[in-house]
Amino acid sequence: MSLLVVGSVALDSVETPFGIKEEVLGGSATFFSTAASFFNPVQLVAVVGEDFPEAHVEFLRSRNVDLSGLVREKGRTFRWKGKYGWQLNEAQTLDTQLNVFQSFSPKLPEAYRHTPYVFLGNIHPQLQGQVLDQVKAPKLVAADTMNLWIQNTRAELLETLKRVNLLFVNDGEARQLTGEHNVVKAARAILGMGPSTVVIKRGEYGALLFEKGHMFACPAFPLEDVFDPTGAGDTFAGGFMGMVATAGTLDRDVLCRAMVMGSVMASFNVERFSLDRLRDLQTPELYARFNEFKRLTHFDEFPLKA
Repeated sequence: MSLLVVGSVALDSVETPFGIKEEVLGGSATFFSTAASFFNPVQLVAVVGEDFPEAHVEFLRSRNVDLSGLVREKGRTFRWKGKYGWQLNEAQTLDTQLNVFQSFSPKLPEAYRHTPYVFLGNIHPQLQGQVLDQVKAPKLVAADTMNLWIQNTRAELLETLKRVNLLFVNDGEARQLTGEHNVVKAARAILGMGPSTVVIKRGEYGALLFEKGHMFACPAFPLEDVFDPTGAGDTFAGGFMGMVATAGTLDRDVLCRAMVMGSVMASFNVERFSLDRLRDLQTPELYARFNEFKRLTHFDEFPLKA
């Protein structure tokens, strides 16, 4: 089934201890779309400027991403510049230029309005609400957010959360949103805000999924080479949502497999800069690592004595 994503398409400049890349393809909707496209057709809604390279457009098309909702406006494309230290846990933002993204007002093509699976990327919660006003009876609405929206647009965010089935946040955002230091308590509090499912991303420590009366923990895949964590969270969400849309159900087992696939997809993303690793990734590699995950985490029951 098709997936709809609304978010940013950007040009990123990234510095890590392993190199520097200038104005490479980035943005939440881009990373999500590329990851999800391994499983399903993707419909993308975003805005770029006159300077956005046509080669990036052709790459997205080659990934079976429908770009009917990608608008090219007069002006410059959204740009982000960041730097990572040796631990690669969090980026230091050096520069943000919203450019055409500043006036972004998502308008869904008619063909997109009946898409069953919707991902609201990390954009202003008011814009997320505008998207939800345009879709018709989606099967699953998932959303991402960030500390900026939690701090500055809390009221709008809380209204949006009432309309969302699944929320992706990292552990710091979960704490900030709820005022709870413990991530388990924070997740329970978020479940009381509207979403029926919460996924808390914890970087190199994996991710946690919470539903009422159920919790699932997924580790991060152990890697020897980590070059650039930019977009890992959106890549995780793309793998997760792609797996759910492929299954066509929201059964608990499907959600658990989706957690593992999200982690697998993110593990490939961080192995090179930008989307370079996902450009070369082949489906057999993807499923081989998924199966390796099972081997790494499987163990027998403890042999209790009668």
